Amino acid sequence: MPDPDDRPRPAPTARSLKDGGTVEPVREILWGENAGVRKYETAEELPADMRRLIVKLMVVQADTEFASIQQHRPWLDRAPTLEDRWIESRIIADEARHGLQACRILRDFGEEGQRYIDELLTKREGEHKLDAFNLPFDRWSDVGAFTCFVDRVGVYQLRAFQECSYGPLARAMPLMLSEEQLHLNFGASVLRRMVQDGPRYLGDRDEAQASVRKWYPRALDMFGHSQSETSRRAIAWGLKRWTNEEARDRYIAEVTKLVASLGLELPPPEFDRRVL
Repeated sequence: MPDPDDRPRPAPTARSLKDGGTVEPVREILWGENAGVRKYETAEELPADMRRLIVKLMVVQADTEFASIQQHRPWLDRAPTLEDRWIESRIIADEARHGLQACRILRDFGEEGQRYIDELLTKREGEHKLDAFNLPFDRWSDVGAFTCFVDRVGVYQLRAFQECSYGPLARAMPLMLSEEQLHLNFGASVLRRMVQDGPRYLGDRDEAQASVRKWYPRALDMFGHSQSETSRRAIAWGLKRWTNEEARDRYIAEVTKLVASLGLELPPPEFDRRVL
């Protein structure tokens, strides 16, 4: 029998009441050391270590969103079809909104949060925190593989925050997750069309395979270090659902099936890795 945690299901953002038809938000912490206690709703309520971690997570989240805009932007006028250009514009708009959402959470942290926001808005290409977001999209296959692999890691990170113990963060997740699904489907479609249509679609199978080898290691790195004490503390605080290695294992199982269905191959998980 499949693991229930692996089955597709809607985000647990509401709870049904016994009278039927009406719902209410989930207001208590669902896991970790304080399970059953009311969620934190303001930055002032947070323990100091938990506060620092949320700020760090939101800075990285916003940084990746703004960096992705810089990577995608050149392809607004270079994508091969009108539909591709429309989807590129949608992706850029989504990333801008997601970055704004992360910055709105940072604003709750007063002057400290605003300092980070001001710094984020000055970042240029090549200055971002994660390696995957400092690489330009030189070819159309980069766009496909990035959205297929790197954006999929982003979905795992967002799913880990679903109904987390910090209310403002938990409430931001459902819309962000629904918008990210477009990105994942688009990335897989780009790679599939390269394999099937060849040079008629700005590439071929060999180029698609090369892009898999380029971006898959960077995607695996994004989960962070295995045996990370910080990821374990995040679970204890009710912020994240899985450790880094648990999330990475789930991701590998998913993309292994996906890439095989595209007629492509994944390199070994340890290939070209920089974060283990």
